[in-house]
Amino acid sequence: MSITAKDVQALRQSTGVGMMDAKKALVENDGDMEAATQWLRVHGLASAAKRADREAGEGAVAVVRDGRVAAIAELRCETDFVAKSEDFVSLVDEIAARVASDGEGATDQYKDRIETLLTTLKENISLGRVYRLEAGDGEVVDTYIHQQSGRGVNAVAVVVKGASQEVAHEIAVHIAFTKPAFLKREDVPVNEVEAERKTIEEISRNEGKPEAALPKIIEGRLNGWFKDRVLLEQPFVKDEKQTIAQFLGDATITAYAQAVIGS
Repeated sequence: MSITAKDVQALRQSTGVGMMDAKKALVENDGDMEAATQWLRVHGLASAAKRADREAGEGAVAVVRDGRVAAIAELRCETDFVAKSEDFVSLVDEIAARVASDGEGATDQYKDRIETLLTTLKENISLGRVYRLEAGDGEVVDTYIHQQSGRGVNAVAVVVKGASQEVAHEIAVHIAFTKPAFLKREDVPVNEVEAERKTIEEISRNEGKPEAALPKIIEGRLNGWFKDRVLLEQPFVKDEKQTIAQFLGDATITAYAQAVIGS
């Protein structure tokens, strides 16, 4: 398969490696971008593999808490100029409020409004992620939003059982900073865990680690991988000596949602 300069540049941008390493990875993997990314990581040339197909978009997010309900809405666009505009921000705020009051299906009524905005702002605009969480008996819901240049860029909603409003808010703030992909270890797909285990083993072998020490090294590194992704296992941002599970004590997180612009 022919490897083009464009292919090499794309792999360089997604992994941060040099031109020659990117070209070699593509040649070794017959031009397969994902396989080349994995090859670079296994050979210690890309410390954190970035998916080449993940593109950072623009837009704004909004979060609304109304009593025992919280809702998040995301509106996507092409440029930060549009994302910061008053019409754009006010629309995503309105959508989030309507989802909180009427449910996720309420977004259907905004199709024409979004189409009109697309025409007036002359940019591709679409509705992104939408979440609605509701606290049950013995539960509290809280939210957090990080704003930048007058628009929300990172919105979180969380439902906690057996805890105070303050604790729920602390968890929401933590989620905003750490961006966990899963609540607990059991939620991580088995195929992802096994793929990571094999990758860690290859990396460890390439580093010349002693065969007898490999099982312990692999488990240690896999636990670190889980800590990056699993909320309950993450060190609490305000006190890294304890995990989120330890901070919660007898309380439990029953649900959470997050929308971050560009991810």
